[in-house]
Amino acid sequence: MKKILMIGTGGTIASKQTEAGLTPGLTAEDVLSYIPAVEHVCQVETIQVLNLDSTNMTPEHWKVIVKAIEDNYASYDGFVVCHGTDTLGYTAAALSYMIQNSAKPIVVTGSQKPISRDITDAKTNLLDSFIYASDDASQNVSIVFDGKVICGTRAKKERAKSYNAFSSINFPYLAVIQDGVIVRYIPEVPVRGIPSFYYEMSDKVTLLKLYPGMKADILSFLFENYDIVVIESFGVGGMPNSLMDTFSEEMDKWKGTDKLAVMTTQVANEGSNMTVYEVGRQIKADFHMIEAYDMTLEATMTKLMWLRGMNYSNTRLREAFYTEINRDILFKKH
Repeated sequence: MKKILMIGTGGTIASKQTEAGLTPGLTAEDVLSYIPAVEHVCQVETIQVLNLDSTNMTPEHWKVIVKAIEDNYASYDGFVVCHGTDTLGYTAAALSYMIQNSAKPIVVTGSQKPISRDITDAKTNLLDSFIYASDDASQNVSIVFDGKVICGTRAKKERAKSYNAFSSINFPYLAVIQDGVIVRYIPEVPVRGIPSFYYEMSDKVTLLKLYPGMKADILSFLFENYDIVVIESFGVGGMPNSLMDTFSEEMDKWKGTDKLAVMTTQVANEGSNMTVYEVGRQIKADFHMIEAYDMTLEATMTKLMWLRGMNYSNTRLREAFYTEINRDILFKKH
């Protein structure tokens, strides 16, 4: 049997009901006790590294998870990280950049209801995660949830309460798990070489979500205080005329420095393409802007945190951003 390490971080799956509401209270060992059938799938050992509502997850906590995996990498065949659902997509994307080229599977899972409840999705999600983590063909970072396997860079939480909380954005599900059987849609190309672990994640990356009527002064503040401003625009990507003068002033002001603006879209599916409309085409040409194309917001933000943490020059960062990691980007025309 494969030997799998289960890493507890808190989340709904490990929560208890209190007068103040649900709060993480079960240990990883407690959670595991609810799925005795796992003994027929693999050998499991547990560690508890965090005990958080995932709303409180930060890059510092990602580093704790990465260190737990790196410290135990040689001793186990795979890893299952139990996590709250609210920021699970961000964590799976971050782990995809912080742990690269892993021949051993790193599965992130959670649930919409605590595992201690009579009616819950937690038991199925967790057991499915062990099934997937124990399979010879599994590798790299992925999410197992509601019987679906999603690439770690492609997941978005689209439902707040339903069991089918996560969708795979602009990329097929890697597999489904039905009655304990893995049905793979995409064959894995076996990872070769050794894994790489990274810990530096910059806090100089921020997000600006555009809305009609937004005042332009926010742009000056963000460029002053952050190295990279991700602009979550409308449609396929562009800048409203009401913001254009200030945006152009800021881009000219910081030209030749490490400041960058990166365009993405508020639309979940099909991605950006700034060349379609005048509101996007001109600024892309004028400022040679990076855009996220088919990447999720979660992958865009965490990839930029990782790249800025590597202290790359803007030229090298631009090249690295368009370099595919764990299937994070398909459309690379730039």
